Amino acid sequence: MNQYAMIIDLDRCVGCHACSIACRAEWQIPVKEGYRRNWVRRLGPAQTSRGLSYTFYPGLCNHCDHPACVDACPADPVPVTFKDVKTGKTVDMEVAATWKDPFNGTVQIDKNRCLGCGACADACPYGARYVNVELADDDSEGKADKCTFCMPRVGKGLQPACVQTCIADARIFGLRDDPKSEVAAYLKKGAKRLESKNVKIGPNVYYFGHKKDLELLDKLETPQEMPEANSRRIMLAKMLKPTLGKVAQLGIAGIAATTLIGSEDKEE
Repeated sequence: MNQYAMIIDLDRCVGCHACSIACRAEWQIPVKEGYRRNWVRRLGPAQTSRGLSYTFYPGLCNHCDHPACVDACPADPVPVTFKDVKTGKTVDMEVAATWKDPFNGTVQIDKNRCLGCGACADACPYGARYVNVELADDDSEGKADKCTFCMPRVGKGLQPACVQTCIADARIFGLRDDPKSEVAAYLKKGAKRLESKNVKIGPNVYYFGHKKDLELLDKLETPQEMPEANSRRIMLAKMLKPTLGKVAQLGIAGIAATTLIGSEDKEE
């Protein structure tokens, strides 16, 4: 597999948000709270064991080696033939509405088959997914969305929108396993994943910078536990798959979702 990956160089990032603005414009992401494919969060100033740190956290989907979101998707698997655009090789796989590409390693979503249940968003320890209810149709209550590493652009020989727009060249995109790539060079210099003892799913966004900034990033943003996909959401999605279109017209799906999710909130 030629796994695509991204490096975030914290020494270069100035927190200007040009990357997130470019992403929103490129993919027409609604300007609503929680609707984003990537983000920039300010960290600090705060004291670390290595001194005072002030840095930024640019985040996005990590296109993990072992993505929890893929296992959480309750959509019925269908056979799909994947083709490597470079070699022409094909692979047949059965995949749900979200999957990991066997050739480039990116994690993608088939919005035509997405049920909008939000199970994948619940399962992501990095909070990199959301459900866009503006895309609801007769077969769903919305569609899951996230960063795609701009594969449509990459397929045309372009860089991801965030990488191309970054004024400080703080984002580096390429093949992780190509020893000649700039990504591989950063890995040799010590670029780090945001992983903890209980969260080891192989994120393919890496961070590089001063040790004090990496310490602060790790302390504030590394997930410590794997979330569990909301079992009630999955159950609801499976129940409504055959008749969701008809049920949605009556408004029953929304009522059921509110009842199930609301009951869980009360339990918590």
